[in-house]
Amino acid sequence: MSPRSIPPTPMRRSAMPSAIRPEAIYSLVNVSDPHLTPDGQLLAFTRSWIDREAMEGHSQIMLMPLPDGPAIPFTRGTRDTHPRFSPDGRHLAFLRPDEQLRRQIWVMPVLGGEAHPLTAVTGGVVEFAWSPDGQRVVLVADVDPDPPPAGHDPKKEPRVKVVRHLRHRYDTLGWRGEAHRHLFLIELAGGEARLLTDGDWDDLSPVWAPDGRRLAFISGRRPEREIRAYTEAYVVSIDGGEPECWSGDLYTLGALTWAPDGTRLAVVASDDPLCSVGYQGWLFVLEPGKMPRRLTDDALRPATGFYPIMPAPELRWTADERILFLGEMRGQSYLYAASTRQSAVQILAGGHFQAHAMTLDHELTRTVVAATPADSPGELYLIDMASRTLKGLTDCNRDYLTQHPPARLEKFSVARHGLDIECRLWLPPEFDPTSQYPLILDIHGGPNSAFYDAFNLTQQVLATAGYIVLAVNPRGSTTYGQAFTMAVLGDWGGEDYQDLMAAVDATVTRPYIDTTRLGVHGYSYGGFMTSWIIGHTSRFKAAVVGAPCIDLPGMYGTSDIGVSFGELQWGGTRWEAFAKAVERSPLTYAPAVATPVLLLHGEADLRCPIEQAEQYFVALKRHGKEVEFVRFPDCSHLFLRVGHPKMREEYLRHTLAWFDRYLHK
Repeated sequence: MSPRSIPPTPMRRSAMPSAIRPEAIYSLVNVSDPHLTPDGQLLAFTRSWIDREAMEGHSQIMLMPLPDGPAIPFTRGTRDTHPRFSPDGRHLAFLRPDEQLRRQIWVMPVLGGEAHPLTAVTGGVVEFAWSPDGQRVVLVADVDPDPPPAGHDPKKEPRVKVVRHLRHRYDTLGWRGEAHRHLFLIELAGGEARLLTDGDWDDLSPVWAPDGRRLAFISGRRPEREIRAYTEAYVVSIDGGEPECWSGDLYTLGALTWAPDGTRLAVVASDDPLCSVGYQGWLFVLEPGKMPRRLTDDALRPATGFYPIMPAPELRWTADERILFLGEMRGQSYLYAASTRQSAVQILAGGHFQAHAMTLDHELTRTVVAATPADSPGELYLIDMASRTLKGLTDCNRDYLTQHPPARLEKFSVARHGLDIECRLWLPPEFDPTSQYPLILDIHGGPNSAFYDAFNLTQQVLATAGYIVLAVNPRGSTTYGQAFTMAVLGDWGGEDYQDLMAAVDATVTRPYIDTTRLGVHGYSYGGFMTSWIIGHTSRFKAAVVGAPCIDLPGMYGTSDIGVSFGELQWGGTRWEAFAKAVERSPLTYAPAVATPVLLLHGEADLRCPIEQAEQYFVALKRHGKEVEFVRFPDCSHLFLRVGHPKMREEYLRHTLAWFDRYLHK
C-alpha cells in the first residue's frame, strides 16, 4: 500500500510568516454569487466579511467591468446578497433584509439612482429570477398558515407548538411547523406578490421557460415525502392551475433548466431510490410522454442544490444542443459541456478548486465561476469560452495570506480491495522533511461528502500551527462514482474505518511523521467516526469530536432527518435495525476509550442533536475517562459556516488548544 504521490502545490512566500490563527475569520474576505450582464461586460457579485466590532457578518454587492476590473461597491447595505441583472442589463435586483430581518427584493438602476424595495412578503424571500421580458419576477418565500400576530410578544404570550408531521423542523431554519416554501409572482411595476403554488410541501428553484409563460421548479410532492427526501420537476403556467410533473421515475432533483425551444428540460437528478442526487446525480433530458434520458455517467458528479435550503446552481442549454454545468470529479470541480445529440461529455475548464456557482453571458463568450482554491477561502475566475482559458479575477486576501502563508497541499492514494482511496496532506508552509511533525487525521461529514483541493479553515489553522493534516476521502465520499459513494450504506464504522486506518498507516511510514503524536478530528459523521476510532484503537493521543452521531437508535427519533436519512444509512427503521445500530454506535464502545476527548457541539443543532454529545460525555465521565465538553449557545449544525463569529472562532481555538496540550512535546 505504498502511496502514489503528486507534487505539492507551490507555496506563497513571506519574509516574516505567521500562522493562520482562529481569529483569521475577522480578516478573511469571501466572494460569491456572481452574475453577468447579458452582454458579459459587467459582473456583479457579493463580497462578505465579518465586522469584528459589531461581531456580525456583513455583505455588499460589487460591480466589476470585465475583463480587468477593478471591482467597486454598488450597494451601501451591510447585508446585501444575491445580485441578478435584468434581461436588458439596465437594472440590478438583490436581496436586503427589512426591519424584521426578512429578506426582500430591491431593484436599482445600473447607471445610477436609488435602490427601491420591490417586495414586502411576510415570509421573506429565499431566491428569485427575472422573467425573460424583464417585466416580472418569480420568487420563493415561506408561507406560514399560522404566523404570530403583528406585535406579538413571546415573553408575555408564549405560544404552544403543535406537531402533525415528521418534518416539522429543519436544522439552520429551525422550527417549521406547518410553514412551507412556495412560488410567488410580482410585477416590476409594483403591486402585491401573487401566490402561484401552495400545498403541504416545499417548492424551490424556479426557472422561466423561454416564452415567459411557464415556470419549471423543484418540489417534493410524493406521498412518501414524510419519510423520503424525494423531489420532482414540475411545470406550471404563470396564470395558475395545477402543476404538471415532468420527471417521471426520477427520485431526487438538484438543478434544472429549459431547452431553448421550451419543449424539454435538462435536470441533475437520480433515478435510484436509494441514491440521493446529493450523493451521486446524473444529467438527464426530460420530455413529456418520454422516459428520462441520461447524458452523464459515474465519471463525474454534477453540482446540485440542497433541497429545501440551498437553491439549485445554474445550468445552460445552448442553441447547438449542449448543456453547460458545473461538475465534480475526485475532489475537484470543472465546467462541463454535455451534448444532447451524441451523449458526449467534455471538460471545458477548471480543476484544482471547489466550485460553488457559475454565471454565463447570453452569447456564451464568458463564464465566471465562484470557487475555493487550495490557497484562498474564495475567489472568482473568468473563463474565456473560445480559448477555454481560466483567469483569476479576485485576490481579496492577498495581504493577509502574504503575512500568513497557507498550508501546502500534497496528494496520494492508497489501494484497498480494488478501490483507490484518495488522500490529501496539508503541510506547514515552512515544511522541512528532515524534521518530525505531529499528524492529525481530519474526517469529513456526510458521510456522503468529500474533501476537495480547497482551503479549509480548520485544516489551515492546524497545519500552519505546525501539524501535518491528513484529509482522506474514504468509501462513502462523493465525486468518486455511485458504487464508491453507496458502499458506506449500512456499514458505518466498517470498511470506511479501515480505509482511514490504511491511509494513516501509509502516512506514518514517512520519516517526518512522529508516530507517537497522532491526533484525530471530525465533525458530524466525522464526529461519529472520530469517536468510533478511539473506541477501537488507542493509537491516537488526542481526539476532537465535533457535533457527533454517538447513539444511532437515538438519532432516529431526535434528528430532523433521523427517519429519511437514518433508514437509508443504517439499514431500516429503528426497530428493524436496532441491534446493528447499537453495535455500530460509538456510545457502545465508550468503556474502551483511552484517548483524551474534547467534545464540541452547538446547542441548537437539530441535525445531530446535542443530546448525542451529552450521552457520550456522561458515558466517558462515568467510566473515568479524560473528557471535556464545550457547548456553543444558539448554534445550529452548520454554525461553522453561518453561525455567530465568536462561536466559530472559539471552535477553532478550543480545537487547536486541545491538540497543543496533548501532541506538542
